[in-house]
Amino acid sequence: MSSANVVLLGAIAGFTIYLGLPIGRLRTPTPRLKAGLNAVAIGILVFLVWDVLTHAWEPVDGALADHDWGSVASGGGTLAVGLTLGLAGLVHYDGWMARRRAAAARPAGPGAAATTELAPATRTQAGSLALMIATGIGLHNFAEGLAIGNSAAKGELSLAVLLIIGFGLHNATEGFGIVAPLAAEGERPSWLTLLWLGLIGGGPTFLGTVVGQHLVDDTLSIAFLGLAAGSILYVVIELLAVARRTGLKTLTTWCILTGLLLGFATDAVVTAAGA
Repeated sequence: MSSANVVLLGAIAGFTIYLGLPIGRLRTPTPRLKAGLNAVAIGILVFLVWDVLTHAWEPVDGALADHDWGSVASGGGTLAVGLTLGLAGLVHYDGWMARRRAAAARPAGPGAAATTELAPATRTQAGSLALMIATGIGLHNFAEGLAIGNSAAKGELSLAVLLIIGFGLHNATEGFGIVAPLAAEGERPSWLTLLWLGLIGGGPTFLGTVVGQHLVDDTLSIAFLGLAAGSILYVVIELLAVARRTGLKTLTTWCILTGLLLGFATDAVVTAAGA
């Protein structure tokens, strides 16, 4: 298989994320449906956190078994830094955005128009969450693309094809996870918004495949996986807060379980390939 074909299949694997995005265009979903969509997304993202951290820790675990303390220190340190930047970075970014929204809402003075009357509309909280999810999944998918490209570079084409199939199935569910906050709040994104969210979440699979064919580096992969895990974990915390406000505990519990099992089911092909 040529490099061009591997890259093309990597792009297909990434852009299957668009299969789940149209759910965000649902018209006036009921409160129970919105709560259920939000909870299923939580389950999928909880699985992703586990999946990402498992792959990030594998090189460190192998180095521990070999008593390669230099690799343990570099890999473990890279993972810790990535997690910190992904999680704490989004906390501070969200706080900064909240202060900006508060400042924009304050009137400029007696008799003056509010800033929000003059300035263009800012992104809603649900929109910000969707963007954060897409970014976290994009970092995760870049690492997946690295795995595809690395396998092809080593001549393991059968493994590369299995990874492409598995990641493609997996990304289809991730698209649903991206738009769940919008559906939960009853916000109907435009097709252009869905296009951009899909590019942010799925495009990095293509980029990772290109880079992975020319660069085989565990530290780079760990760095992106750490960033992805931290950012996805932050989003899970935010979505859990949304779920608690619905008051539908039983529905939320079963839908989180459904999302978690769905994550494991779509990851089965990747696991069978030994990724």
